[in-house]
Amino acid sequence: MTTPTMNISDLTALQACPAEVQEILHAVASGAELTFGQGLLLATAEGSALDALVAVADQLRRETVGDVITFVVNRNINFTNVCFVGCSFCGFARGPGAADAYSLSFEEVVRRAREAWERGATEVCVQGGLPRGLDGFFYRDLLCAIKHAIPGMHVHAFSPMEIDYGVTKTGMALRDYLQMMKDEGLGSIPGTAAEILDDRVRKELSPNKLPAGRWVEIITTAHELGIPTTSTMMYGHVEEPADWVRHMFLLRTIQKRTGGFTEFVPLGFIHEKTRLYRHGGARPGAKREEHLRVHALARVLLHGAIKNLQVSWVKLGFETSLACLQAGANDFSGTLMEESISKAAGATFGENVSPEEFRSRIRSIGRVPAERTTTYKIRRVFDEPEHDPQSAAPQLPRAPAESHVTYIEGAY
Repeated sequence: MTTPTMNISDLTALQACPAEVQEILHAVASGAELTFGQGLLLATAEGSALDALVAVADQLRRETVGDVITFVVNRNINFTNVCFVGCSFCGFARGPGAADAYSLSFEEVVRRAREAWERGATEVCVQGGLPRGLDGFFYRDLLCAIKHAIPGMHVHAFSPMEIDYGVTKTGMALRDYLQMMKDEGLGSIPGTAAEILDDRVRKELSPNKLPAGRWVEIITTAHELGIPTTSTMMYGHVEEPADWVRHMFLLRTIQKRTGGFTEFVPLGFIHEKTRLYRHGGARPGAKREEHLRVHALARVLLHGAIKNLQVSWVKLGFETSLACLQAGANDFSGTLMEESISKAAGATFGENVSPEEFRSRIRSIGRVPAERTTTYKIRRVFDEPEHDPQSAAPQLPRAPAESHVTYIEGAY
């Protein structure tokens, strides 16, 4: 994979920053891959150095993907909040006996997917907790139920942690399990459960989580079988800037080998309702400058490898998301329609964004909105506001009470 070169010499912010930062950013623009030390210097940039990093990242974005900001019309479906893993950064998971533990039936998951399809969604993102009594073929059967009911829906589902659990429960080889899922219609896999791909940090966050090497193995095997995935990194907790650099370099190495990542998604830590923060083990999430630094750093370090960089509006809010979309990012994520995991940790930015609002926010910073598929094929570019379609009402009807049932041990 060849890294394109470009001219950034006329950027005012670049001319005003320290000479060593100028040198590094010119090296990136000329197509060079940075050393760890160079990456770390950018990861700790402040003041004029941060301004230059943001400016160069935005220019790299412009040269790589243009001025279009994409979004996908999708729906999140979290089918259960029962989980034994015990991640200290999670406010979503519940024990099986908790009063608010729940599980959704296959029929309810399909109903929500069909409702999303009728409202213009092309994707459902399906993930959940890990109950101890899960049937080995639960994920396959849930996938089949959705694809049977709505063959045209792209199912973006089951994190590497869930894939690993399915492999354990069935006793199948990883490659065979993933091939089975692909054959049954799995379209892509969320690259979540990555957090920070360093086992030292992972042990602080969740000792029961799969090791970094297993995450890499699952992701690369999926790519080898033609199953694309996203890639993510959670920041703003116990990690340090050096961990960001190592994480991004690892993702770059994987991408150079497989080409299977559709995008990179930095995920700011939502701290308010998490055990990790309440017990004094983490800082209270990232501030605005750190959000800008991480997104700009990602554009620079992943330049020539992963071209799409997504903001998580549900974690950042709109103001910070728009700032990051001017610091290297080019994708606004999805409409979601419902969202449980960030909200449970204390996020307050909502669960649903209509396509109309996406288009309006994107135009507010002088960029062009476009709807995409999960794999970044452009469905429609909205060049002229007066030609915009009207979407379905953004508020979904409340699900029937009987569809959101108390979790029963052994139900899965």
